[in-house]
Amino acid sequence: MKLIRTICGTFLMLMILAQTGWTQKKNESKAAADAPKLVVKIVVDQMRHDYIPLYWDKFEEDGFKRLVNRGFSFENNHFNYFPTFTGPGHAAIYTGATPSVNGVVGNAWYDRSIDGSMYVVSDSTVSPVGTESDAGKMSPRNLLSTTVTDELKSASSNSKVITVSSKDRGAVLAAGHLGDAAYWYEGESGKFVSSSWYVSELPEWVQRFNEKGLAKEFANSTWETLLPIEQYTESSADDRSYEGTFENEEAPVFPHDLAANRGNEYGIINSTPFGNTLIAELAKSAVEGEDLGTGDGTDFLGVSFSSTDYVGHKYGPHSVELQDTYLRLDRTIGDLLNYLDKQVGKGNYLVVLTSDHGVVDVPQELINKNLPGGYFDSDKAVDELAEFLKTEFGDEDWIENYTNQQVYLDRDLIDQNGLSKQVVQQKVADFLLQFEGVKSTNTAHNYQYKNYGAGQEAMYQRGFMYDRSGDVYIQLKSGWLDTDYPTGTSHGSPYNYDTHVPLIFYGWNVPQGETSRKTPIPQIAPTIPNMLYIPLSRGSEANLLQFAA
Repeated sequence: MKLIRTICGTFLMLMILAQTGWTQKKNESKAAADAPKLVVKIVVDQMRHDYIPLYWDKFEEDGFKRLVNRGFSFENNHFNYFPTFTGPGHAAIYTGATPSVNGVVGNAWYDRSIDGSMYVVSDSTVSPVGTESDAGKMSPRNLLSTTVTDELKSASSNSKVITVSSKDRGAVLAAGHLGDAAYWYEGESGKFVSSSWYVSELPEWVQRFNEKGLAKEFANSTWETLLPIEQYTESSADDRSYEGTFENEEAPVFPHDLAANRGNEYGIINSTPFGNTLIAELAKSAVEGEDLGTGDGTDFLGVSFSSTDYVGHKYGPHSVELQDTYLRLDRTIGDLLNYLDKQVGKGNYLVVLTSDHGVVDVPQELINKNLPGGYFDSDKAVDELAEFLKTEFGDEDWIENYTNQQVYLDRDLIDQNGLSKQVVQQKVADFLLQFEGVKSTNTAHNYQYKNYGAGQEAMYQRGFMYDRSGDVYIQLKSGWLDTDYPTGTSHGSPYNYDTHVPLIFYGWNVPQGETSRKTPIPQIAPTIPNMLYIPLSRGSEANLLQFAA
């Protein structure tokens, strides 16, 4: 009987293995026969959804209009967590997980183990490539989930993954752990660099691109408006007191003489449309240099346009500078799509365009219009909180850090004094409610042990990770920013102006249409593997986008 059970068990196992192998071969065969040659994921940094309809009449036919008119647009697409920053945005787009799972709780956060700030892609264990500076000491080590690019590389040894961005985090988080290469811009030298996590040296095509000196050429030019300035009727007046300026400028007005303001470095082009042009040119060089879209597997090109973020921060969302940046980006994207048509072939590539976050109107502009908005003095609030805690619990330094609107308390000190973390956190939360601009507060204890099903508290909870997040969160009122922004503006809130961003699929196997159903950003990552017949990212909840109205 035992022998019979063994034979039967062995036979069953062989059947299962045979079925598994057949299924795997079937999926591989299906993926090979019905898959795009190239996936191009475009992330436009700080792009609010309303920019497309706002500038629509000034766009040309081959850029944003082509994507919208011939692709599928998710018109009500939102981030479903706080904080809405570049690092968390790229991580969510590529992992399909929120910060509570993928670990990217900010562009940087306070790390208790080192008693200092931890930058999202900083890694002292890797070596810089293409530079001798710390600009090359970057990796995805802090990212705790796999990315769609990781899964593509795991599923297909024939697939290549290349990512390019002005920002290191925009390139690294897109390439993930297994990407073939990530390249980002070093403003000091005007060159693109990488790290030993990905490559041991820059390939010849990147070296040739750097040697062209295109970045330096842009940095020595003058930024004029693309169209006659009187046609920028969608924007406010060019000269406004709450816009930022370059170092030697007297006023934030066109034309902007970059050569007179760049000093000895070339990072200035990040704050102009030319930074996006540079990235697009590098992306085209990557397609040719790496033969993307010509092999047996599906290749992946990640492109992150960051100049929109730099310009938006400096001038605000209603500036002539930002409109000019988007009009030029529209032409840049059109040129890139036309290039892909010729190089890869129409219908052979899939484009996914979205953004990592939105942005709030300049608070001073809101105030001038009698709309809700203002500036929160976090330094004053934290200083007064420190004195309150000394009075309440003893003459000690109870606060270790304040970042990302979060108070990091000295947890060891609380334990040593026999205090309850929950009690101390709640005392802090209650105290901070008195300050102007604070809508509400909440604690790490609540985010750790309560279950917020919906609303803004659920968004904060999805962005919380106990060993990386603070002990008390400050939630500002709509339209409010920290006083760190005397000019320009920023982002990072759970409000619609920061969460509502475009999402467009275009090209291979994508139907034309749109939907107004609300969709969360983490649905992007699992949708792409599902289309490619590869495994989903490990942290993803596997909720797929539906291409239906």
